[in-house]
Amino acid sequence: MVCIDIILTNSGEIPIYQQIVDQIKAAILRGDLGADQPLPSIRVLAKELQISVITTKRAYEDLEKDGLIYTIPGKGSFVAEHDACRLEESKRSLVEEQLQEVIRAAKAMGVSKSDLSKIFKSLMEGE
Repeated sequence: MVCIDIILTNSGEIPIYQQIVDQIKAAILRGDLGADQPLPSIRVLAKELQISVITTKRAYEDLEKDGLIYTIPGKGSFVAEHDACRLEESKRSLVEEQLQEVIRAAKAMGVSKSDLSKIFKSLMEGE
């Protein structure tokens, strides 16, 4: 079984199940989790993260709905195989989602488009 480092935060607007989805999805897209690798069982992950089994189940259901994992009854959940094109599309989608979140936060704090653009360019140049 694969060890996944999932870090949850109770502060913030992102539900716990979504944090799990995002972190497992990111691990798959980075290639940290390969095709057919087993994931921790729903109960084991819930116990490790000290959260409800229902929350973990919801995260796994969302990952399965997105085609990132598959479940074999009685055996567990596994990372699904992905073609390169679909992986790139998923990576782009994940980045877009996270940028949308940043844009919403910037708007809420009154950061102008110009300032946000400068911040983004500065961070990109620092890479």
